Amino acid sequence: MDKPELTVGSKVFLQNLPPYLKTADPMPMLRPADILEIGDQGTVIDIRPGGYWGVKFDKGTFLI
Repeated sequence: MDKPELTVGSKVFLQNLPPYLKTADPMPMLRPADILEIGDQGTVIDIRPGGYWGVKFDKGTFLI
C-alpha cells in the first residue's frame, strides 16, 4: 500500500511526541514537547529540505 503524499494544506495529527520540538521561525529554537499533545491537529504550511514539514498547530508552527 502506498503512503499518501503530504502537500501544503494537508491536515495532520500528532501521533508521537519527540523529545523536543523545533520551531519553524527564521531563527529556530528547540521547545519542550509538552507544548503539544498527542492527537493535536495541524496544517502543513510548507515542505523543507531534509524531509521536514512546517506544520502550524494552535500553539505554534514547528518542523516535523
